[in-house]
Amino acid sequence: MHSGGRAGRDLPAATAVGVGLLALLAGSLFWFRPAFVAIAMSASLLAVRELANALATHGRRVVRPVAYPAAVVIPALAYAFNPEVSLGIFAGTVVVLAAVRLGHGAEGYFDDLAASVLVIAYVPLLVGFATAMSAGTHGAERVIAMVLLTAGNDTGGYAAGVFFGRHPIAPSISPKKSWEGLVGSLVAQALIGGLLVPHMLDVRPWQGIALGLVMSLTATVGDFAESAIKRDLGVKDMSHALPGHGGFMDRLDSLLINALVAWIAFTWMGV
Repeated sequence: MHSGGRAGRDLPAATAVGVGLLALLAGSLFWFRPAFVAIAMSASLLAVRELANALATHGRRVVRPVAYPAAVVIPALAYAFNPEVSLGIFAGTVVVLAAVRLGHGAEGYFDDLAASVLVIAYVPLLVGFATAMSAGTHGAERVIAMVLLTAGNDTGGYAAGVFFGRHPIAPSISPKKSWEGLVGSLVAQALIGGLLVPHMLDVRPWQGIALGLVMSLTATVGDFAESAIKRDLGVKDMSHALPGHGGFMDRLDSLLINALVAWIAFTWMGV
């Protein structure tokens, strides 16, 4: 949904990293599913660390001795069992967070506890829906469809924004995202959902189109949410771990919300 080129972004490097990550995910999903879960757990841990570091610059201390184990345990249990189990673990984690944070006294207690709960809910809890979705006969296809329906939103929005973007959606949050780019995202998502998803999974074209349109909107929400967090914290990227993309959190922003949406949709469709 960009109204112009991404300032400071190395497009060739971003493309190469994006293609490489997609190949890594596809390879792990189709050949050795536990490797995908390990990748998801690693990405979850690194994203939690990035968020914790960013929040620390504003005096909000994430309870790392609890948040870091949760970052890997919750996605692993979601894969081994189901998201309902990971929701239970998340609830228990909140109790542990509240108890452990008491050791640092009352000053800043609410802010630190709120930040810790948000980080765990935002990253490992949502990553758990991706690992849960990967389990089963068509797990690889479900995850790949989710990734394509998220990447298509960004690619379609970027292309339309570069050529036609004139009217920003929310300039105070993300000035490069335009209404014209949003239209491009919706078109790209409808095409991917209507043409590719029915060939990957046993869904009807209209279901794929509807899913693509919904996931375009939810991906946009995820993108804006992370942009708002970064603007609030005064950072451009969460880190520089991924050339052309920023940090792991910068790459996961839309994927996190869409993992939940896709899991709900595919469960409802019975695929």
